[in-house]
Amino acid sequence: MRLVLAAVWLLFAVAPAGAHDERPPEEARARMQHHLAEVQQLAEHFDGVMSADCPRFASPREWSTYLDGEIDRVVLLVAHLEQAWYEATRTGDDDVRRTAKAPRRRLEQARSLLDKLQSCAQSNGASFSPASVWRRIEREVPQRQIDIALPN
Repeated sequence: MRLVLAAVWLLFAVAPAGAHDERPPEEARARMQHHLAEVQQLAEHFDGVMSADCPRFASPREWSTYLDGEIDRVVLLVAHLEQAWYEATRTGDDDVRRTAKAPRRRLEQARSLLDKLQSCAQSNGASFSPASVWRRIEREVPQRQIDIALPN
């Protein structure tokens, strides 16, 4: 039952533009900018991860905990990117849409991050499949998007 309710909520939360009343550009921009600010914070974290040496852990379990945390942050980043775009589609203002679309380049940086994390895993005596991580991200983003959506 909870799964069905979550699926129904997801349909309403991510319905295509035009399925809801259009928002004024100022309101859509404010809602979108909230999500883009979250994206910026997460991107700064990932910039630090990319520029730092690989962290070293005493056990594979500690590495796994670290990796899960980083993957969770990637899920959150993607969810905020998707939600920012959704908010931008709720208005006819092209400037709002362009502003929401620009940060989507962060998705390419996420691929580089996974490459680095895979290298770090090897230096910690562990491994993971980037393809399975991407499937996990794709699977978890819709629920996280529901969790982070601003109330109407």
